[in-house]
Amino acid sequence: MQLPKPVEILAIGAHPDDIELSCSGTLLKHKKLGRSFALVDLTMGQLGSRGSAALRLEEARNAAELMGADYRHNLGWEDGFFEESEEHLLELIREIRLARPRYILANAISDRHPDHGRAGALIRRATFLAGLVKVKSSYEGQSQAPHRPVHLLHYIQDRYIKPDVVVDITAFYDMKLSAISCYKSQFFNPESEEPDTPISSREFWDYIEAKDRYYGRMIGCKFGEGFVAERTLGVERLDHII
Repeated sequence: MQLPKPVEILAIGAHPDDIELSCSGTLLKHKKLGRSFALVDLTMGQLGSRGSAALRLEEARNAAELMGADYRHNLGWEDGFFEESEEHLLELIREIRLARPRYILANAISDRHPDHGRAGALIRRATFLAGLVKVKSSYEGQSQAPHRPVHLLHYIQDRYIKPDVVVDITAFYDMKLSAISCYKSQFFNPESEEPDTPISSREFWDYIEAKDRYYGRMIGCKFGEGFVAERTLGVERLDHII
C-alpha cells in the first residue's frame, strides 16, 4: 500500500475556508518555491448558515486543486461540537505522522468563532503528542513512526493578534482571492437568497484586504499574513530579517 509522500507544510483548519482566508497566500508562495503542502479540515462546516456540507466539500476540493495541494483530507468532525478528546487527538496525530511536515499552520488560539480557538489548542496538543514514541497510531493498517515538526505556527483569523512573524504574500494576493472565491456559497453573492452572515457581505472582502495590508505594512510590503509562533523563532544571520 502506497501512502502519500511527506510534505513540507501541513495546514489544518476547523472549517473548509479557514486555511484559504488566513494562510493561503503563504502556501501559494511556498508552492512557487518548490515546497509541498497538504491540507486537513476538521469539519465540513455542517452548521454554516449558507450552502451545505456536500457543497463545502466540493468547494474545498476546488480550492485545493487551485492552490496545488498534494492532498486534502476532511476528518468529518461535528461542526460546533468537536472536543479535545482522545479519539480526536489520535486522528490528528495520524494526519501529522502521515504528512511528517516541517511546519504546521493551525487555527488561531483565540477568535470570534469558538471552534477556531478550540481547534488551535487541540492541534497544539496533537502536535506534541505526535512526537512521543509511546503514543501509538496507524494509517491504512500501517504503523506510524513518531514525528514532531520544527515549528507550529497559528495563523491569525477574525480578531487581531500581534504576530510573531509576517510572510510577504504581495505577489500571491490575487491567487489568494481566487482560492477564497472557490467558496461561492459562503461569500458575497448579490443573487443569493440565503441568510446573511458575518462573512457574506461585500464589506467582508474589504476587511480581508485591510487585514492583509495591515500585516504587510508591518514589514514594509503591500500584503502580508501574520502568524503566532509556539516557540522562539531564530535566524542564522541578522540580514535574514526583513
